Amino acid sequence: MSPEELSYLIPEDVLARLREVASAPNAKERLPFEVVHILKNNYPYYDWVGIYNLEEDDTLVLGPFLGKPSPHTRIKTDSGICGAAVREEQTIIIDDVNADPRYLACSLETKSEIVVPIFKNGVVVGEIDIDSHKHAAFTEVDRKLLEEIAVILSQVY
Repeated sequence: MSPEELSYLIPEDVLARLREVASAPNAKERLPFEVVHILKNNYPYYDWVGIYNLEEDDTLVLGPFLGKPSPHTRIKTDSGICGAAVREEQTIIIDDVNADPRYLACSLETKSEIVVPIFKNGVVVGEIDIDSHKHAAFTEVDRKLLEEIAVILSQVY
């Protein structure tokens, strides 16, 4: 899909497209990249989109992402908002990252963040991490969409 096509997708179309990719023979390799591209290109306030995979040593390792390079390619689960989402096993929305002491600064432009755990058999195996340059960018609509996408992603873990 071209960026022009993506700009017109509604959440139901996003989910349908990702379910289609998840059922393809090469889904394990392709789906995480599709998720990142679709989200980054379809939601203008999603300024940085990445997927972290959780390793056995309780380290989140950055997989595919779009946006400025992050200094945080490996995050221990005992630090940051990403680590908190793993420990708490729930989505975390931060309206103002500068007001949250857990925030690991990646960019001075980042104002808000959402982190959505990916579960496989009831265990966190990774997460979707999205930063915005807008304060309070993420709503319950974003939470619902991203949690549904996390369920689709769990199929390839």
